[in-house]
Amino acid sequence: MPIRAKLHIMRLMQFPQALETVLQTLERMRDETGCRPCASRTVLDALKQIAPAQTSENLRAPTIDPPSRDYGAASSAPSSKTNKADKLAAVEERVRPCTKCPNLASSRTQTVFGVGNPDADIMFVGEAPGADEDAQGEPFVGRAGQLLTKIIKAMGFPREEVYIANVLKCRPDVPAGSFGNRPPTPREMQTCRPYLMEQIDIIKPKVIVALGAVAVEGLLGTRAPMRELRGRWDSFNGTPLMITYHPAYLLRNQSPSEKRKVWEDMMLVLERLEKPISEKQRNYFL
Repeated sequence: MPIRAKLHIMRLMQFPQALETVLQTLERMRDETGCRPCASRTVLDALKQIAPAQTSENLRAPTIDPPSRDYGAASSAPSSKTNKADKLAAVEERVRPCTKCPNLASSRTQTVFGVGNPDADIMFVGEAPGADEDAQGEPFVGRAGQLLTKIIKAMGFPREEVYIANVLKCRPDVPAGSFGNRPPTPREMQTCRPYLMEQIDIIKPKVIVALGAVAVEGLLGTRAPMRELRGRWDSFNGTPLMITYHPAYLLRNQSPSEKRKVWEDMMLVLERLEKPISEKQRNYFL
């Protein structure tokens, strides 16, 4: 086997989550294009040897086939016309029964995938579902969600015209008898992250808004106080990303100055989208 191929396999050994993401992508290509992705039988055999417990089931024949000699037939396969909504629905079908985090799967009521317009210009990303979201199966429906809806409407958008999701699709479990929510662990975020990446890749928003420090960590891997992060532009895989406070923070801190900071961040988003900003909006306070 070439040295370069061996190095790739060693990297896969170190990053099993990356391998799983690749396999999921190949399966999606198979389902959406009508033709099966091809891989060298040598590489398949090597992968089975280095990670039999994690890859043997995923590497069976129906998922990845050896190269075909009839290249003309493969190239003439009809291209898929599946729209964004159908693609998101397909990802949601995989998320719904997910048990990658056994503790979350056993304690949740249901997964909370995302909601909104698949063609949205703006995508809001929070940290994880709370009790209300776990019960209703929709992100941001509790008190923090009501405030987010108010912010979205003040920007001039109906809630259904943006897209809203979380880094985690399950509510983080809490000890029996406990109240409130806990933040996701880094491992939980890393495990669930590929689902969010697929959502972003399908929607292709013009701007992403990261709500709170946990969302920033889940998207960018950055840990820092929000006072140092908010109000400035970053980038996620080439998409402009605005960092601002989570609405729950504004519920805890009713200071008009803190609310004004979030609204100033949203005006920056409107400017990036080249949306007109009225005098009323410029003087608006949440």
